[in-house]
Amino acid sequence: MQEKHNEIKQNAKIEIAKTESTKELNDLKAKYVGKNGEVTALLRGMKDIPAEERASFGKMVNDLKVEITEMFSAKENELKDKEMMAKFDSEAIDITLPGKTPLAGSLHPLNIVKNKIFDAFCGMGFEVFEGPEIDTDYYCFQALNIPKDHPARDMQDTFYITDNILLRPHTSPGQVRTMENKKPPIKILSPGRVYRADDDASHSPMFHQIEGLVVDKGVSLCDLQGLLDEFVKIMFDEQTKTRFRPSYFPFTEPSVEVDVTCCKCHGKGCSLCKGTGWIEILGAGIVNKKVLEMSGIDSNEYSGLAFGLGIERITMIKYGISDIRTLFENNVKFLKQFNRR
Repeated sequence: MQEKHNEIKQNAKIEIAKTESTKELNDLKAKYVGKNGEVTALLRGMKDIPAEERASFGKMVNDLKVEITEMFSAKENELKDKEMMAKFDSEAIDITLPGKTPLAGSLHPLNIVKNKIFDAFCGMGFEVFEGPEIDTDYYCFQALNIPKDHPARDMQDTFYITDNILLRPHTSPGQVRTMENKKPPIKILSPGRVYRADDDASHSPMFHQIEGLVVDKGVSLCDLQGLLDEFVKIMFDEQTKTRFRPSYFPFTEPSVEVDVTCCKCHGKGCSLCKGTGWIEILGAGIVNKKVLEMSGIDSNEYSGLAFGLGIERITMIKYGISDIRTLFENNVKFLKQFNRR
C-alpha cells in the first residue's frame, strides 16, 4: 500500500506540473481526488486492511489527499494568474496609436437656412406661430379669398382627405388663425411643412415654407420692401438688393414677386441666374381687405403685409443645389458638406 501511495503521489505531481489550462486541471483533479478518483479508491480498499492497521492507513490516505489537493490549489492559482495576464495582453490598447475620432454630425442644410431665417425675422420683432398640417378647406382657401370655384386653386392643387379636410398647401392658415385670435398689432412667422401635387427637379410634393404677416395701422409696400431688404442682406450678403415685380395672389392686393440680385454673380449674369442677374425668391403683397374683414379686423383702421418663401428654394439658391430631391435623400456624403455655422 505504501508503494501505491507513493506512486499516486508521484504521478499526480508530474501530471499537475504538465497541465497548461484550468480545464485540464479540473479534469485531472477529478481523476485523483474526485468521487471515483484514485485516492478515493484507496479509501474503499480499507476493508481489505487488517483492523489494527486501518487507523494508520486511513491517516496516510487522508494526508495524501491533503497533499494532492494543495498541489492542485497551487497550480490552479498559477494557471489563473497566467490566463489573466494572457487576457490582459490580448486586450491591451497601445496608447501611442492615434485614437478613433467620432464623426461629428451637422445640421441639415434646410435647418441651417430655417434657423437663419428665424434669426433674421425674430431679430426684427417677429413671433413664431405653428398651425396644423391637416386643416379645413375654409382656413386653407376660403378665408384667404379663394372660394371653391376660384381658378387660383389649380395653382395650389393639394392632397384631400375628405371634401373639406386636406393637407395644407401653404402655411397661410396659421396667419388666419392668428388674426382671428389676436388683436393688432400682429407680427408673426408661420413655418412648417406644406403639400402640393408637384414632383420634379425644382418641386417636391412636400416642402417647407415660412410665411410672414404684419398687421398694424398704416402698413404699406414701403414697409414690406424695407423689411425684405434687411432680410436678404442677412440671408445672403450686404450687397444683395431686392426688386418687386407686379403679380397676383387672391389674398394680397397689390401683390408682388420679389427678386434678389444673384448671390453668385451679384447681378452681372451667370448660369445660376440664367444671365439675368436676378433670382426670384418669394411672393408678397399687402393683405387683401377681404381677408382682414373675414378674420374680424377692421380694414379701414388696419392694413397688413404678408410674404411667403420656400425654405428649399432659399437653400438651393444659397448653396447652388440644382435638384430639390437631393435635400431629401439623406446622402451622408452630401450632408457632410454642411456644418453648424
